[in-house]
Amino acid sequence: MMDDKSNKGLPSHTCSGEPPVGTKGNSSSPVGVEVNGNTGKKKKYKRRQKAACQKKTDSVCSSITVEDQSSTVQQGSKQTRKRSGRSKLEKSTQQRSDRFTRDQSTQTESPQSQSVQTQIETPSGQGIHSPAIESKSTQTLQTSFSLHQAYWGKSPTDDGSADEQALQSNSTSNQLTVISWNIDGLDLENVYSRSKGLLSHLGKYRADVVLLQELIPPYFNLLQSIMKDYEFVQGNQESYFTGILLRKGRVQFLQSNIVKYPTTEMGRNLLIANVSFLGHPLCIMTSHLESCKANSQERLNQLRRVWKWTKEAPRDHTVIFGGDTNLRDWEVKKLGGLPNGIFDVWEMLGEPEESRYTWDTSINDNKEIPNSIRLRFDRLFFRPAAEGAQVQPETMTLIGLEKLKCDYFISDHWGILCTFVYGSAEEQSVTQ
Repeated sequence: MMDDKSNKGLPSHTCSGEPPVGTKGNSSSPVGVEVNGNTGKKKKYKRRQKAACQKKTDSVCSSITVEDQSSTVQQGSKQTRKRSGRSKLEKSTQQRSDRFTRDQSTQTESPQSQSVQTQIETPSGQGIHSPAIESKSTQTLQTSFSLHQAYWGKSPTDDGSADEQALQSNSTSNQLTVISWNIDGLDLENVYSRSKGLLSHLGKYRADVVLLQELIPPYFNLLQSIMKDYEFVQGNQESYFTGILLRKGRVQFLQSNIVKYPTTEMGRNLLIANVSFLGHPLCIMTSHLESCKANSQERLNQLRRVWKWTKEAPRDHTVIFGGDTNLRDWEVKKLGGLPNGIFDVWEMLGEPEESRYTWDTSINDNKEIPNSIRLRFDRLFFRPAAEGAQVQPETMTLIGLEKLKCDYFISDHWGILCTFVYGSAEEQSVTQ
């Protein structure tokens, strides 16, 4: 999720925010991350605090604490603008320790005064737990319901019938839906509002396959605690990583594999899941390729590895890769274009202009980058099966384009929603 930067001293996008991976904290207690909010102020300011996702060697306990407070908003006033909030890694000399340092600021989502605290513990206590303070327990429970309702679209008083209906809906449709999205989990600005917005989108589309990049353990556990109709596969258990979500009743998980990138300096890898979609074999892949323009060679090395595993997948499997590739078009040309038999889904659909740029600072101001840069960092690659039922991409749409009430977008990336349709080999053909 990197941006091309000129030599004018512009702030780095992911280069400063996505740290290399190699250490993890040795604190024996969970660390909370608090986000406090005020409205009615137009002047931008920065307030920096340290927040950590620290893990123990044998028992990981990660938590996110979200404080959402606000003051009275005068009529016609503009909501507080966002402050810079990218995380930085402080390297430790201790082996297997990892500490994230994040910028934080005040922000609000609602004009009503409130204090909401959400805590996620892992691995045993996956879910949302009320804080120890009695006065906040009810509000925390309401927050849990709010996030649950954002995804399931029902009130806290409803029974579980809606969950069951969602599990069974569209169970026979031959249309395969895929979402790929870098959710910017390293940025803890307005994390409650943004996670609620993400859950709302994922609940709305109920894609068969969801490919997420830049997850962190607390974010991962939050999604897992609410999205009960999905099976989760993760590319790592610490730092930040990718994830594959498979909709139960539609996609049957068979096995997974993590392919290491031997020379990565950012802890990147290729996550692969072999699945069955309504009886059709599929190979699903996701990755977050090396960031920053300066790391082009490493990124291309990783891309070659992605293509190698794509080509070597079983012949009867359709292969779908989706992820944050950080690619510039000239880099693909440098490799001589896509290999034979592998296709770019966006190109297959006629290169629709409305879904070209997945990282667009002319619209998305989450990072407050002063210049407008539009790049197609997020891509879907496709290799059709040589045998059996054939799959054809049908539509591609960008999602997450609406700004939230907190004046942030869900992520600094747009998500990609893509549909594929199954048919017989005689009915469909895929051309290069």
